[in-house]
Amino acid sequence: MKEKQRILVVDDDENIAELIGLYLNKECFETKLVYDGEQALKAVKDFAPNLVLLDIMLPGIDGYEVLREIRRGGSLPVIMLSAKGETFDRVLGLELGADDYIMKPFDSKEMVARVKAVLRRSTKATVGESTPTPTPQVPQQELEIVTFPDLQINLSDYSVHYKDQMIEMPPKELELFYFLASHPNQVFTREQLLDHIWSYDYIGDTRTVDVHIKRLREKFKDHDQWKLATVWGIGYKFEFHEKGNA
Repeated sequence: MKEKQRILVVDDDENIAELIGLYLNKECFETKLVYDGEQALKAVKDFAPNLVLLDIMLPGIDGYEVLREIRRGGSLPVIMLSAKGETFDRVLGLELGADDYIMKPFDSKEMVARVKAVLRRSTKATVGESTPTPTPQVPQQELEIVTFPDLQINLSDYSVHYKDQMIEMPPKELELFYFLASHPNQVFTREQLLDHIWSYDYIGDTRTVDVHIKRLREKFKDHDQWKLATVWGIGYKFEFHEKGNA
């Protein structure tokens, strides 16, 4: 029998936590409910969840600090929960490494869909990490690889190599990077990028794209042949030019 995926639910409102647990249990997830940040950090170690649904406003250690601690220890998928609607909250959560953000009150079907979507991306990335490098006979286009000087982005196994080093990044960040790089010199609006990268209806604003671009630029300083360029008033593009054609 296939082992159930484990979801850690962290919310100081016990009624909301229990409701989320009921929805997830109906979808055959194993859940654990905790109600503050200290319990959450302990449960991350003891329960070993596949994903964390994390409220921001928690007693003691708040959700942002819990997320920071989780990110220090690895790439465990985290979806932030909050009743607060300010753009600042969404952006800060994403900058700290959250994989997604759900506003309260939320639709149960949407919440489950987002959990499944993040788990699918995470599982694909994890499987890719342990999969041997494909043989050269496999066509590159089937492997979903884009290659530029000093850079290879592989969507098949969710890996990025830059100057012969593996670069760690969350799945959604990698998907955005791959999408832009697979359409070199083509400009996309923020709305187009949200539509292409977030495959379900994403409740947020276009600052989400800005945050992910910012995080990518922190990892990849401008190369002499390619860069993530801002097209003012429109959006972004992966700008590439051959040597001698700058």
